[in-house]
Amino acid sequence: MKLNLRVWRQKNADAPGAMATYEVDGISPDMSFLEMLDTLNEDLILRGEEPVAFDHDCREGICGACSLVINGDAHGPERTTTCQLHMRSFQDGDTIDVEPWRAAAFPVVRDLVVDRTAFDRIIQAGGYISAPTGSAPEAHATPVPKPDADLAFEHAECIGCGACVAACPNGSAMLFTSAKINHLNVLPQGAPERETRVLDMVAAMDEEGFGGCTLTGECATACPKGIPLPSIAAMNREWLRANRKVKR
Repeated sequence: MKLNLRVWRQKNADAPGAMATYEVDGISPDMSFLEMLDTLNEDLILRGEEPVAFDHDCREGICGACSLVINGDAHGPERTTTCQLHMRSFQDGDTIDVEPWRAAAFPVVRDLVVDRTAFDRIIQAGGYISAPTGSAPEAHATPVPKPDADLAFEHAECIGCGACVAACPNGSAMLFTSAKINHLNVLPQGAPERETRVLDMVAAMDEEGFGGCTLTGECATACPKGIPLPSIAAMNREWLRANRKVKR
């Protein structure tokens, strides 16, 4: 396959950025999108040019570090992470636009790499559980009802990649925040901080500069793990409940 790539190049958050055009040849349909970018970078290095900076870690669809906007879609045209997107999803001769996440709360570090530590600060604001001191409890000493366990597991699938923010017209982090809150709040271990957690994490989300949620649904559509949109409504119920019980 021969492809025309239009890639966002930017030295740092303060420098102006622009799309640069490259041609890559000899791309196998079985390559992942990141392997295709590796091929591009090998060519650039051989030509004495600066390689394109992009983020990745596991390359197994687990961590979500491979965050790219491909032809306007977060992670590309398939519901998967960028590292699990294969070049057979494109046609020979295609022009492909590759950009970083676009959100004020995700400043560009370099080229396609963005700083997503805002997510870490949201989790730190309330993403914890009480740990009683003393001897270790017996395994399964606190039974968890299966519906609660299933709901917690569903929300625990959020890998914090930020696709929901990149897809949202307002750059909202509501789907991410709701997933983390709902994950912990339905478990008995998370019950002691249930009210303060939801208030603190929503406050942290606002402080980080994410936009407001308008329930347009792009976030759930872009999520590679399929976190459902109703999780936001569930979080809103938690927030209202907490506001009635906790004096700020």
